[in-house]
Amino acid sequence: MVKKVLTGIFSLTIFFSLAAFGNSEKKSANSENTSSHSEMEMSYSGSSDVPKGMKEEKNPKYKVGSQVIIHADHMEGMDGAKATVKAAYATTVYTVNYKPATGGAEVKNHKWVVQEEIKAAGNKTLKPGTKVILEADHMEGMKGASAEIVSSKKTTVYMVDYTPTNGGEKVKNHKWLIEDELSAK
Repeated sequence: MVKKVLTGIFSLTIFFSLAAFGNSEKKSANSENTSSHSEMEMSYSGSSDVPKGMKEEKNPKYKVGSQVIIHADHMEGMDGAKATVKAAYATTVYTVNYKPATGGAEVKNHKWVVQEEIKAAGNKTLKPGTKVILEADHMEGMKGASAEIVSSKKTTVYMVDYTPTNGGEKVKNHKWLIEDELSAK
């Protein structure tokens, strides 16, 4: 009798262990498939290279080497982060919706892509609804992606290094933040 009870308990323990393992596998797979734009970019440090034709801002509000505070939530841990300005450029920035060239769900309202990162954009500001091809490569799946312009703004854009407020690894050469998203430290 004791042997049957122990066998039953052992069987139930195995059953529940396997059931829990199966659920954790499903959660892990689901979190990979539904990762947000922020999660894709969060630990990404980029190259300091910039597209051809970018013009350095001659008199930016925040000079190269300035310490600033970020007031943007493009990524988790960004809002309130301390940053160092690496570069400043005069350009037009765009908010875009795009379908990653590598597959996956459409990314909505991505901030920011600069004029020089849009294939054959020329010098004219593109209007909302314009279909374009992205040449930006500061996020996986952007280069070659089909996109639609959501909004535009002529401004100074900044490349920064920052340490996320949530304790993540330092992000180097983050592209792009605009003047309105920064304040002096």
